[in-house]
Amino acid sequence: MKTFSAKASEIQRQWWIIDAKDQILGQVAVKAAILLRGKEKAIFTPHVDTGDFVIVINAEKVRVTGKKEDQKSYMSFSGFVGGHKTENLGSRRARHPELLVERAVRGMIPHNRLGRSVYTKLKVYCGETHPHSAQQPQTVALK
Repeated sequence: MKTFSAKASEIQRQWWIIDAKDQILGQVAVKAAILLRGKEKAIFTPHVDTGDFVIVINAEKVRVTGKKEDQKSYMSFSGFVGGHKTENLGSRRARHPELLVERAVRGMIPHNRLGRSVYTKLKVYCGETHPHSAQQPQTVALK
């Protein structure tokens, strides 16, 4: 018996759409990361990008539990003196709501070259509309 290893040129990619309206941020990110990585496929190979494209709509209407809206903080550092910036989830949602889903998914995929190529297949949009209707994406139902 030989071990099967998927080849990047033979992978059939699908398009999936996740509606984040009134869904918990972590559950949306987990489902998106699994689809992007291809872990639900029978041909999953850890060192090959076997995943599909994922579209997340209504990113501004994603839900968080507890007091995360006020207490969860995002930190960035520019590298310069005094370049430390901190903002909470509520202010980030007001400024750039797509970043909530994008950064949650980014933390769930590998932090290497493979992860960077997987991350490019994630498309996040604020409203109901998206420019990928020609790809005929299938909807994903979260639990």
